[in-house]
Amino acid sequence: MSAALQGLPLATGLSSSERLLLLEAAVRGTRYRESMSHRRIAPLARDIERLRELGGSMPEEGVSPARVLDDLDAIGSPATVGVTSGRYFGFVTGGSLPVTVAANWLASAWDQNAVLAAASPTAAELERIALEWVLELLELPRTAGGALVTGATMANFTALAAARHAMLANVGWDVERQGLQGAPLLNVVVGEEAHCSLMRALSLLGIGLERCIRVPVDGEGRMRADALPASLEGPTILCAQAGNVNTGAVDPLQPLAQWARAHRAWMHIDGAFGLWAAAAPHRKQLLAGHALADSWAIDAHKWLNVPYDCGIALVRQPRTLSAALALQADYLPATKVREPVQFTPELSRRARGVEVWAALRALGRRGVAELVERCCMHADQFARHLAAAGARVLNQVSLNQVLICFGSDERTRRIIEAVQRDGTCWCGGTVWQGRAAMRISVSSWATTEADVEVSIAAIRRCMREVPEL
Repeated sequence: MSAALQGLPLATGLSSSERLLLLEAAVRGTRYRESMSHRRIAPLARDIERLRELGGSMPEEGVSPARVLDDLDAIGSPATVGVTSGRYFGFVTGGSLPVTVAANWLASAWDQNAVLAAASPTAAELERIALEWVLELLELPRTAGGALVTGATMANFTALAAARHAMLANVGWDVERQGLQGAPLLNVVVGEEAHCSLMRALSLLGIGLERCIRVPVDGEGRMRADALPASLEGPTILCAQAGNVNTGAVDPLQPLAQWARAHRAWMHIDGAFGLWAAAAPHRKQLLAGHALADSWAIDAHKWLNVPYDCGIALVRQPRTLSAALALQADYLPATKVREPVQFTPELSRRARGVEVWAALRALGRRGVAELVERCCMHADQFARHLAAAGARVLNQVSLNQVLICFGSDERTRRIIEAVQRDGTCWCGGTVWQGRAAMRISVSSWATTEADVEVSIAAIRRCMREVPEL
């Protein structure tokens, strides 16, 4: 037990051991966060191997909660990946702002089910406020509505459920009541570089992937507006992308919106991380036309840096979303306030709005803009210095994504492995237009110029250690 916790007065409703357990968890969590400045990013093999000690046969008798917490920290913490470090550049992962972690801890203590206002007035109201602030921050229609879900996959699913409802309703088909068997064929237009989460959402919605019309892309992965179908018969959904997962490139949203309007199509934007650029004055021109869409999918656990998991689904006409996800039960109260359950696929759900509200309240408009701009500048720093060291930058670095190759595919893969073993930073691998590449994603509030410099030095060291074959 931490010495800092001894002698504290007891809290009403908790035993002394229960109170000390919760305070000890806070101490250990804080200590873990503090360790990020000097720990390696990827865990060692021996730490991963120790995780087996947490398993075995189901224990017949329980152990003390203090022992549970100690095992979890002593064995679990060393085997985690340091995603909250300023030197983690994998998978477009944010680092969770301290205020959002604190809000998460408090919300966990509340243990609210954010299903109804009656179940949690606080959770329902903070979710409503957070969604309004997101619309204002990203310069989207203030009359739009939405929901907080687990991530971009469910955000795409939720928004596209509304799209499916609206497009089929336009031709007289009630998909929620009549299903998809015998329904009019629904056209879905996507770019060749559409993210796998979008494709999964379409599949879950019963829209066969082979039915998708795939549009060619340019060298940065942007959908080519000049290659869109000249004409289509029947209801149509156009899925654009703001932030290619490899290059960071944004589809030409303005001409895509014009095409959608001309074809009476629903336009959806998968903007998991890229839509946050709308909050940055020097980047938002990349998103020209984004407010013309009918729905948007965003991740809050990326550039907004809230804890996992949190995605945002937004729809221009909230009634379309509620119609697609309508839910009725005798025990659900009929109220005049916004009920979260009517806008999400879930009933039981954690109070994600607490963390989103906390991030936006703490950062403000200027803070979000500075966070986005700072990450983009760090990405540019990676590109310039690694190019000077002899690596090749494969993309135009317009946002926070950098693609690097080091000669042959084999050498590139070996350098990526060496960087990950080194532990100074963590960068993932990908394949871009047939070539192996290192992908550097700068998405964390915690990344400093010093973090970038020491990471570049580590990558350059690995380049020297891995010669071209």
